Amino acid sequence: MTVISVKHVSKNYSRIAALTDLTFKIEENVITGIVGRNGAGKTTLLKMIAGFQKTTKGELRVFNENPFRSLLVSANSIYIDDAMSYPGSMKLHELFDEFNRFYANWNEELAVRLMEYFSIPLNTRHRFLSKGKRSTFNAIVGIAARCPLTIFDEPTTGMDTAARNDFYRALLKDYIAFPRTILLSSHYIDEMKDVLENLLVIHRKRIRYHGSVSDLQEAHVSLRGSSEQLSGATLGKNIVSKTTRGLQDEWIVENDFSDAERAELNRQGITNTSVSLNDAYLALTEQLRGGIDDVFNA
Repeated sequence: MTVISVKHVSKNYSRIAALTDLTFKIEENVITGIVGRNGAGKTTLLKMIAGFQKTTKGELRVFNENPFRSLLVSANSIYIDDAMSYPGSMKLHELFDEFNRFYANWNEELAVRLMEYFSIPLNTRHRFLSKGKRSTFNAIVGIAARCPLTIFDEPTTGMDTAARNDFYRALLKDYIAFPRTILLSSHYIDEMKDVLENLLVIHRKRIRYHGSVSDLQEAHVSLRGSSEQLSGATLGKNIVSKTTRGLQDEWIVENDFSDAERAELNRQGITNTSVSLNDAYLALTEQLRGGIDDVFNA
């Protein structure tokens, strides 16, 4: 079942384009990473899906409804980010009581166990928590609510490395036990790679890639050698990024090499390896000539 359908959606703020002509679908019970550079439009997209903002053009449907001010979407989704605020007079255990009333799948037992694990006292108030603990509390709410559509927008802001790793492990374990559609936006793409099934890359306010994580990695290969070697070896190939790694150049190229071409790369001493998810993502969102390297090579 399609949970989110986006057809030629654009979003403008006054005359400034935030997103341009987005078209994609997200199916039920899939974890999708929403990634892109700062200013790419990730948060704008997630807020439109959550029903917080209107589209400027195009058609957006969540659970087959326009999500803006939709009671159905509101009752079946949760949006977690680092700007969440709660009534200052209420303690965390009192907030849990309210979540239990609103979210049909709220799991109080799981929420309490996670609070104990992360050493967050239930009898304190949200505003008294450190930034990292506030983010952890918000993330616990997102997991324990078990909403059919769960949206995490940079949920690990302020968390230390151990807390971030534990969050992703907890999210994956609960997703396996209670599948739902999850959108996960984060700058720490390598940390969340083990929980992702699909990736949606937004670049320059448009969709750059939408598909499986494994397909994205397999679609690219990393070549290392001198610039002269790589220039000759990649004639007719689609080069997606060029960088300098120490004394060698590294080019990431679309992976359509035949077995014979790979054998020739090896003969020439050109190292060819698979790419990490982070490198594949960066390849899609960097300038062709290498980005920051050009500043020093001008």
